[in-house]
Amino acid sequence: MQGNDEDGSVTGAARQSLLSRLIPLALLVIAAVLFFALELHRYFTFDALRHNREFLISWVAGHPVLAPAIHMAVYATAIVLLPPTGAFMTVVGGFLFGPAGGTFYSVIGATCGATALFLIARHVLGDRLRRRAGPALRGIQDGFQESELIYMFVLRLIPLFPFWLVNIAPAFLGVRLRTFVIGTFFGIIPGGFVFALFGAGIGSILDSSQDVSLKGVLTPEIVAGLVGLACLALLGVGYKKLKARRSGTVGRPPSTGLR
Repeated sequence: MQGNDEDGSVTGAARQSLLSRLIPLALLVIAAVLFFALELHRYFTFDALRHNREFLISWVAGHPVLAPAIHMAVYATAIVLLPPTGAFMTVVGGFLFGPAGGTFYSVIGATCGATALFLIARHVLGDRLRRRAGPALRGIQDGFQESELIYMFVLRLIPLFPFWLVNIAPAFLGVRLRTFVIGTFFGIIPGGFVFALFGAGIGSILDSSQDVSLKGVLTPEIVAGLVGLACLALLGVGYKKLKARRSGTVGRPPSTGLR
């Protein structure tokens, strides 16, 4: 009887753990379905910005405190429910608040939305995946965690990595929440400023019938500059590993202080 009770309690605990992991995912799916069912995604286009620009400009001018707060909240929501809209929202931020304000408010909104996705991914699958990880994934985790802040900064800085992927992947690599937030916030500032600067000068394009495209925003020169910054950041990782190798600490297990 006692064995059955124990088996029942274990099964109940496992069921409760599974339920607690699936609830955030279910809420996310429901929110996404409602988002598209209400056709809210239609407002995240340059055509919608062109048609509503006069209203937005006047409303922002009349609500200098509320407007940035709403922009940040909408940005964070869009990152969670419609990940590819990040660049568009940053351009809108530059259009409404100028290069500096657009960058600042957009970076905060993007960081909040990215952190929400990171926490959901870590809660739903992250811990479970790490416990079942094989040697290869554990090796990647260990290498990443040695300089996780620098790696997070580099992943955010280089525009070659999709924003949504860098929101989720660190959850499976055991990145700490504090590191994720700091690396995201500071890593997306340079690219965010480029898109906000483009948004600040988009008015003449909206006045015409020209189509607005983001393809030419990140010019080869800008991409090269961002990659250069990333390489400088990676020099710190290389120096750290070289110093550890010279001191003979590479490959040694960390000391626990126990005998």
